[in-house]
Amino acid sequence: MRLKILVVAGDGIGPEVTNEAVSVLREVAKPGGHEFTFTERRIGGVAIVQDGTPLPADTLNEALASNEFNSLPPDKRPEAGLLKIRAELGGFANLRPAFAFKELAVNSPLRPEIVDGADILFVRELLGGLYFGAPREWNKTTGEAWNTMRYTRDEVARV
Repeated sequence: MRLKILVVAGDGIGPEVTNEAVSVLREVAKPGGHEFTFTERRIGGVAIVQDGTPLPADTLNEALASNEFNSLPPDKRPEAGLLKIRAELGGFANLRPAFAFKELAVNSPLRPEIVDGADILFVRELLGGLYFGAPREWNKTTGEAWNTMRYTRDEVARV
């Protein structure tokens, strides 16, 4: 497999995360015989400081040029594999921890007394709602699209 990968280290998922992700992908590529080409661009705060805008034109252009899979039908795109394995294995939820660093509390739009000591675990449902909602359609001619977010009582209860 040959892939061109755009790496954009933002404000939440910064270089400390993206650098490690790139390292993992490089290691995975070796035994699999894959060839990954990485291009780094700026987004968010670092882009504002360096370019005066949160989304520089070169970042957007590189992202638009990385649409290798967008022309494929939805059931052939990379995310289809993840959705299918979730459905087949019954992987109905994941855990998303969120906590506040005291040093960053002044940057929060929330009042200090709400942010102080915040430590929340979100349980995210993965087999209902927009992921597998029907009916759904994208009319490329008119540009109109719609999706259905529907949950059953059992889906909500199990989460």
